[in-house]
Amino acid sequence: MRILVVGSGGREHSLCWAIAKSPLCDKLFCAPGNAGIAEEAELVAIGAEDIEALVVFVKTQNIDFVVVGPEGPLVMGLADRLREQGVSVFGPSAAAAALEGSKAFAKEIMMEAGVPTAAYAEFSDASAAKAYLNDQSLPIVIKADGLAAGKGVIIAETLSEAEQAVDDILVAEQFGAAGAKLIIEEFMAGEEISFFALMDGKSSVALASAQDHKAVGEGDKGLNTGGMGAYSPAPALPDARRAEIMKLVIDPVAKAMVARGTPFQGVLFVGLMMTTSGPKVLEFNVRFGDPECQVLMTRAMTDVLTALIATADGVLDSFDLRWKDEAALNVVMAAEGYPGSYRKNTVIKGVRQADSLANVKVFHAGTAKSENGDLVSIGGRVLGVTATGADVKAAQKCAYEAVDQLDWPEGFCRRDIGWRAV
Repeated sequence: MRILVVGSGGREHSLCWAIAKSPLCDKLFCAPGNAGIAEEAELVAIGAEDIEALVVFVKTQNIDFVVVGPEGPLVMGLADRLREQGVSVFGPSAAAAALEGSKAFAKEIMMEAGVPTAAYAEFSDASAAKAYLNDQSLPIVIKADGLAAGKGVIIAETLSEAEQAVDDILVAEQFGAAGAKLIIEEFMAGEEISFFALMDGKSSVALASAQDHKAVGEGDKGLNTGGMGAYSPAPALPDARRAEIMKLVIDPVAKAMVARGTPFQGVLFVGLMMTTSGPKVLEFNVRFGDPECQVLMTRAMTDVLTALIATADGVLDSFDLRWKDEAALNVVMAAEGYPGSYRKNTVIKGVRQADSLANVKVFHAGTAKSENGDLVSIGGRVLGVTATGADVKAAQKCAYEAVDQLDWPEGFCRRDIGWRAV
């Protein structure tokens, strides 16, 4: 098969790495990819959200199967356009991708499906939103409705912080069209878990559990990021409880989407808060998490490509996913200053040495090759050093041994990834 993966981050590198191992894969392309993905696939200089150019490429290159990595092109309708052309694709329609594209829509579906989640209200008027805040408990969560590159969620500790967040979103239009309306949501305390399920519109299959670290600082302190590391399995959600989450969340959502005439086909990523009153949904994402995808791909025993194709073909009811017993842990190397401003085009050395260690794979995210062939940073999250071990502690030890092989003075990482599990 001739396959195209769309995207350029660590998630897409791990997908390409897994897909390239499949005997079904004859030729692999990635658009636009990165320096690490170039070792697994032929890079195509087309942006992930350049829908028209991607459709033309797929047709002219006789691509058999497309895997869409990021949420942006899914919300924009890339999967719909490809299906109209008769191309098989892993990823939901634009109507189904609204589960991530609109937090208000996601809440609406949760209410319809009876899925446990935080109490909320939605607003497009700042005065009405502030009036509502006066009667709420603190802390409280304010979210821009649309896609805001992971930056549209504010946890306000005081009323003045909450009112400022409302003004930033609705008045100052800090998030542009993504902030045309907002959600004000009850704050939920507990341990956050990432839960993934493949869904083909009729059947669903749970993936292994994972947990990421969103805060930039050790001890889960500081600003939120796209994720500073992850591990799988997550002790907070043992395998025995996966059936509970399927029954509580995945199955009802699948039925609600079918009832609307917009069945979900792809991977649904559920952000779960394990509260004292049971698991509750924080949010939905319509793609693999990053960096959770890296640890999942590393633990997969099943040919990943066959799982993605089964999802697209609607035959998950006869599909069985298997996982290695060992744990996997990912440490993100980020550019100094991230998630704020950071330098680009700094030289990174030692990746080959780290990658050559037993049980280690270094996935690339924000990397490129300079004119003289050096590996350089071009993003905030740059590398995902991923290791496996008998348990999370062993995988953690191996991952940090690999991190110590890197020579990148302008980079940093958290030194406590996996602390909740060890």
